[in-house]
Amino acid sequence: MRSEKEMMDLILGVAGQDERVRGVYMNGSRTNPNAPHDIFQDYDIVYAVKETASFIADESWIDVFGKRLYMQMPDKMDAMSGMETNAANSYAYLMQFADGNRMDLTVMKLEYAVKNMKEDKLCVVLLDKDGVLPEIPAPSDECHWVKKPTAEEYFCCCNEFWWMQNSVGKGLWRREMTYAMDMMNLYIRPQLIKMLSWYVGMQEDFSCSVGKSGKYLHRYLSGEEYGRLMLTYPNSDRECVWKAVYGMCSLFDETARKVGDGLGYPYDGEEAQGSRLFLDYTYGLAEDAEDIRMDEKPYSASLTDDNAADGDLDK
Repeated sequence: MRSEKEMMDLILGVAGQDERVRGVYMNGSRTNPNAPHDIFQDYDIVYAVKETASFIADESWIDVFGKRLYMQMPDKMDAMSGMETNAANSYAYLMQFADGNRMDLTVMKLEYAVKNMKEDKLCVVLLDKDGVLPEIPAPSDECHWVKKPTAEEYFCCCNEFWWMQNSVGKGLWRREMTYAMDMMNLYIRPQLIKMLSWYVGMQEDFSCSVGKSGKYLHRYLSGEEYGRLMLTYPNSDRECVWKAVYGMCSLFDETARKVGDGLGYPYDGEEAQGSRLFLDYTYGLAEDAEDIRMDEKPYSASLTDDNAADGDLDK
């Protein structure tokens, strides 16, 4: 695996010899003082260039960076899919090299790069041939800190979490496992991660980042809290998914109440109760049922927190 020095020498060497490239800067995890440093960190590099067209026309110019296992060009893919692109200003090459290194390289028109740098607090200038790149403060992940939610954002998060239980519940009853899992992971889980992020933000005075998809939550949650979050990631067994759903409900309900109390926002407990009641009826509903009444005692009681944790499901 090429060392960081070898990679940086190559990146700057190519840029220095190419008249089209007027500057180079790096952003991402390698410039983030709070990101863990390991062998999987990307090199997020931007070449500030006079124009992008010549780079796009001849893709072989990137071969100089080394043998690739595979790559992706998102702007090219967007164009192939008929989507609107901004290739005249920015064009990216995501490269996984055979030696283990990965580089996400973007050629960006100089004027556009300058604007981009002013908005990204994780930029570090590596080369400025013309002395035109802006002076920027030391890199900080402040732009990625958890933001204090408004009352409206808090309401919408809660409402989306509880409303989407309807979809996952009926999907599980129908044994439509791919649908149920997608409803849980694409719509419900993001609301849980968001609420947990706000909870962490409150504890840290909204001056921390939990990372993409909440990947740093383990740094801030207690062992018990993080363990409960991990239990919401089931395998594809239907009963395991039901356990995970109830575990998500309990964790979200408790966390949302703490966030609401801490920020002075009202929490709709009746909405939460109604959503969980729907799950109770649906969970205990016979597979051949032709009618469902939710104004009567449910077929089974809600899973308790203990049940959700130890896996006991009593029908």
